[in-house]
Amino acid sequence: MIDVEHLHIRQGAFRLDDVSLHIPRGKYALLMGKTGCGKTTILEAIAGLRSIGAGVIRLNDREVTHLSPAGREIGYVPQDGALFRTMTVRDNLGFALKLRALPARAIKERVEQLADWLGVRPLLDRRAVGLSGGEAQRIALGRALANHPPILLMDEPLSSLDEETRDRMIELLKGLPQRESVTVLHITHSRHEADQLGEWIFRLQEGRIEVIKAQGAPSENITESRPQDRST
Repeated sequence: MIDVEHLHIRQGAFRLDDVSLHIPRGKYALLMGKTGCGKTTILEAIAGLRSIGAGVIRLNDREVTHLSPAGREIGYVPQDGALFRTMTVRDNLGFALKLRALPARAIKERVEQLADWLGVRPLLDRRAVGLSGGEAQRIALGRALANHPPILLMDEPLSSLDEETRDRMIELLKGLPQRESVTVLHITHSRHEADQLGEWIFRLQEGRIEVIKAQGAPSENITESRPQDRST
């Protein structure tokens, strides 16, 4: 579950005021909006990568507002994937597991499990620098999921892919909450991605978050829109 309450962020001339968002546990949600509207800013605030002026952030009923990214127990896929380019695919997938000092056998099993699901087992011993865009995004997704995080945050993970590769990635992402027991927030500007993947769909526009789709939610729970305070 992702709960953002009365979030305020200011950076130079840019500002978001009194933004709230609720995503139930185990749902796949997409936040849509035009470039520059603040989608990534909200995602980074949830991840702990962006300081906030005020507000509360809860992940699975645990307040994490002032915790470091490492303390939030999230998986994060930035827009560029941010793979370690000189490392192999195997080492990229296992990186977070090695940080936890897990036994080598457990790391090998989880890496191979992810590689089979992602369809990248033949690439395990290749360096990331030589991967195609679609291959790199698959590895970035696997690396983010390696530690079984309860929350997965993705910043426009399909935006740089061609149409055929994007559609293959969409098929891979369908059912992800059930497969990995994870709540997903996926940032996009594509209505096609939202329609294909979103159980919950939100739009950020002029400082307001509007609910476009809320699968299985009673109407009284659909209250996430908040106006932007434009006073100076």
